[in-house]
Amino acid sequence: MLSSVLAFTPETAATVTEYCTNHSNDVSKNMKEVWDWTCSQFEDADKMSSPLQGATMRFLAEHQRAKRILEIGCYTGYSALAWYESTVSTKAEIITLELDPKMIAASRRTFDRYGLNDRVTLIEGPAQASIEKLTGAFDIIFVDANKDGYEGYVKSILDKKLLAPTGFIMCDNIFARGMTISTDANPELPDKVRPYWTECGKALKRFNTFCHNDSRIDSVLLPVYDGVTLIKWKL
Repeated sequence: MLSSVLAFTPETAATVTEYCTNHSNDVSKNMKEVWDWTCSQFEDADKMSSPLQGATMRFLAEHQRAKRILEIGCYTGYSALAWYESTVSTKAEIITLELDPKMIAASRRTFDRYGLNDRVTLIEGPAQASIEKLTGAFDIIFVDANKDGYEGYVKSILDKKLLAPTGFIMCDNIFARGMTISTDANPELPDKVRPYWTECGKALKRFNTFCHNDSRIDSVLLPVYDGVTLIKWKL
């Protein structure tokens, strides 16, 4: 196959997603509950990772045998729950950053309801300021917050050497619903959210250039989910 992306229609893409989900390790009952609750409570629940992506995160954390995980952007705690469940054997410390009071409340509900507070720490406030106060290295860093902050967040992480020598950074929504590629890339995108994702696309284009040009790192942009960039230290 010469191309890396199959030209699926939205209907076929949904069928493929269902097929992949049904033929992958399932997420836990607790993760399903949080996912369903989030979908029922928040109009922008599409910002949450899909069940298949949740399964991917669990897979990666287990394979990495992570002992420290940082996530920038917590939303309702779905991803934090994935990290928590996949690091029972390593008892990983998980630090998650969130600014929005509504999402802070939702995340704390998840942490309280499913007993995550022994290993998950939620730091409230602007992510950039929180990153500047962090010390030590993390095996996995998940970036899924305001898209215009990605470049600053990752640059600070690298400058402060918060990424472990064998760790990786996983940045979500790099396609910005297709707007990073072209404003014509996704005719299915609702007009209500198109301006928001268009601006995100502009910011993420700058971020992609930063990653490509930074001599300290290797990066690969994968055409999965809404675009995922993986970053590691250059060997």
